This record gives sequence, C-alpha cells and structure tokens, in this order.
Amino acid sequence: MSSRESPAAVLFDMDGTLVDTEDLWWDACVEVAGGLGSPLGEADREALFGLSVEDAALHISGGPGAGAVESLLTDAFTRRLKNGVTMLPGAVALLEALRAAGIPAGLVSASPRPVVDLVLETVGGHRFRLSVAAGDSARNKPAPDPYLAAAARLGVDPAACVAIEDSPTGVASARSAGCAVIVVGTSGAAGGVTAGGVRAGGVTAGGMTAGGVTAVPTLESVDLPLLRRLVSDPGPVTPRT
Repeated sequence: MSSRESPAAVLFDMDGTLVDTEDLWWDACVEVAGGLGSPLGEADREALFGLSVEDAALHISGGPGAGAVESLLTDAFTRRLKNGVTMLPGAVALLEALRAAGIPAGLVSASPRPVVDLVLETVGGHRFRLSVAAGDSARNKPAPDPYLAAAARLGVDPAACVAIEDSPTGVASARSAGCAVIVVGTSGAAGGVTAGGVRAGGVTAGGMTAGGVTAVPTLESVDLPLLRRLVSDPGPVTPRT
C-alpha cells in the first residue's frame, strides 16, 4: 500500500479527452487525403483515432511525402479549431476541483504546439501548470516520453501521477511512463474497452481497473476521491457513475 494521499499531478490528454475535436480531426484528414487522391473510409477513421500528426501523415501518404502531408493536416485541423472547440462534460469542473485542492494539472498532447496553444486559448491556459506538445519531447505518443517530460518539468514521480486519456496510443504512452491511467469513453479507447466488457486490453467499461487503467464513461465520473484512490491503492478501483 502506498502512503500517497493525493496525486502529485493530473496529466490530461487534449483531443477527445478535454475538448470535442475528434470529428474536426477526422474532417481534416478526409480533406487532406481527398486532395491527394486517396479517399478515406471508416476503417481509416479507426486507424487514425488518437494518432499523432506525424503518424497520421504516414498513414495517409504511405510514407513518401509524409512531411508535406503533416503540414497539410496541421493547417486543415487548425482552420477548423479557429471556429471554436467545445469542452467535454465534466472537464471544467474537474480542472477547477484540482486547482482548489492544489493539485497541479498538466496538458500532455500529441498535437503540434500551434494546435495546443490554440485550444488553450479556449479552455484557459491558466488552468494548467504546463503543457507538452509534439516536439517537446524526443518521441511522441505512444512512447512514454511526453508523460516523462511533463513529470520531470513538474519535479514529480510519474508513478505518483494520474493520466487521463481516450485513445490506445495515449494509454500506452501513459502506462509505459508509469502513470495510473483513467480512460474516458466506451469506444474501445484503451485498446480493450468496449461498451459491454473486455477485449485484449483487459479493461472494463463498467469501471473496474486492470493493469493500472480505469475506465469511465465521461469526466463527470472523475472526482478527487477516485484520483486519490488510484495513487494510494494499487488494487482495482470502481469509480463513481
């Protein structure tokens, strides 16, 4: 049993976790791929879910010209973000609760810095002690580097942090960094979560923890007692519903 009473920090993914940008991202990918004469289908939507811009560009281009495709994707996505983004249910309340409790919040995104800064204008950069974007660490998600970089900049142990994610790529990054993880949503985001139970990842959408990952339907199910239990008790945790 750990002696920790609260997380040293709570580290949030951005797209699809704090803000509702998944459709905007998909639309940007469709626009760029269509312009290159490579229309996307529903299988591509699943494949592109949670990918960094670099990896998405590789998926769309097949390899050659990926750097140019990366720029096109960033431009197309940024254009859509400038029309505004919507924070997901429970996001503001959770961030305010963390601030009131004196628990640092960090933003750890696979998106490029211009995208992150644009979203921070909407969600309020004052709510975060720091932000990590693509290029701020040696490797992007799913490598552990972004979460390790965030913890190092905060001067805390990654194992004392809770990461909140929504995609298999992000979950892999946070877990390999040693963080406890909350995965939001029931769309298979943890590489194992389904609306009805478990796939290979071993995480149930009903709220049971497995392998350090706890599934919740929305951020409205995340509160300070849950976050404290995740760092104080290595065993299974059932979040409130």
